[in-house]
Amino acid sequence: MQTALVIILLLAILAGAVFVGHYGWVSAGDVTMPAWGWMMMGLGIFFTLLVGGGLMALLFYSSRAGFDEPPEVVQEKKHRAAKWTKMIPKRKKRRSF
Repeated sequence: MQTALVIILLLAILAGAVFVGHYGWVSAGDVTMPAWGWMMMGLGIFFTLLVGGGLMALLFYSSRAGFDEPPEVVQEKKHRAAKWTKMIPKRKKRRSF
């Protein structure tokens, strides 16, 4: 039931975006765009898809290569404790008079 509601909501958002895009395109009227404008729009679409595809490829590569896994700490406690005892200076005892 929840899946159907999510799909219906997403389709409604898509329909709204298509409507707004069509309305904006039609409301421009008889405005003509020069050839360089079409070329720039095409290059913008192309590079947008190129960057999106590249980022998705990097996402899948990092997931399969194991870069998304949490780090594993391989260290025994006794070695860590020995390391810390060497680093902490020993206090001298005070004499009380």
